[in-house]
Amino acid sequence: MSATQTDAPEAPGEPSRVDLAALYRDSGIGDVLAELDRDLVGLVPVKTRIREIAAHLLVERARESLGLASGAPTLHMCFSGNPGTGKTTVALRMAEVLHRLGYIRRNHLVSVTRDDLVGQYIGHTAPKTRDVLKRAMGGVLFIDEAYYLYRPENERDYGQEAIEILLQTMENQRDDLVVILAGYESRMETFFQSNPGFRSRIAHHITFPDYNEAELLEIAERMLATMHYRFDADSRLAFSDYLARRIRLPNFANARSVRNALDRARLRQANRLFETALQGRAPTDTAALTLLTAADIRASRVFDERAPELDFPRAGHDTSPPDRIQNT
Repeated sequence: MSATQTDAPEAPGEPSRVDLAALYRDSGIGDVLAELDRDLVGLVPVKTRIREIAAHLLVERARESLGLASGAPTLHMCFSGNPGTGKTTVALRMAEVLHRLGYIRRNHLVSVTRDDLVGQYIGHTAPKTRDVLKRAMGGVLFIDEAYYLYRPENERDYGQEAIEILLQTMENQRDDLVVILAGYESRMETFFQSNPGFRSRIAHHITFPDYNEAELLEIAERMLATMHYRFDADSRLAFSDYLARRIRLPNFANARSVRNALDRARLRQANRLFETALQGRAPTDTAALTLLTAADIRASRVFDERAPELDFPRAGHDTSPPDRIQNT
């Protein structure tokens, strides 16, 4: 018996087979998974889980077409891991997979934090939370650093009201909204222990690992390519040395820290070129405008053993826009 044939007896006029390969092709989810592989460095365990979820949902669609549906699957998820490990990018791709398979009406993701959901005074939280839910309905609601919704140490905090509204919506409108909670792994575990209603509604828990040095260097080179910059052999070695040091320091945020480091190196390059121009030297050519030198990299205070912490912002406080290739 083939993998696409069911064991159920065939009733008159009813098919007993389904072409999974055709369903896969027609849905276009293969394109989404290919984009995920192409755009995100590493993250093999995450990509494997996303493929498994996509395969499960595709099979559920096949079962439904043969009258074997066992009820709508629970789709709410938790993405746990350190900053800069691709959680937002994967959430966007997950929304596209769900849309192409018909589990959500819109290929639409609304990304929020506590400030978007919780009010500052009595009567403020409910309308804020319901407005966010209204905007996200039919698509995916991505709640970053979800554990900040729960602050038991503050008796006058209104986060619990937002939690209750979210839980009710996740249960009663699960056919029209998928919620993805995200944040540090240890803090998310504490959050679930304090709010078991969330744990019971989450079907998929996906852990995002940190990148290793080789992966971070590849991420850096991809980012530079999109901005029309480049390393040469010396600056590539310097940035590799930078990464080896930076990873060991506090508040390291993976791809986010890489982006921040490159932004500062670009500032140093611009200042170097400006000073050179003021000295009346030859006009600046394309090669000079695109190259980050080893000196641009090694000017970072990460190489200064006395005060390296002054060189970078705290993790979780990055206000720069997300990068197209390697997102938070």
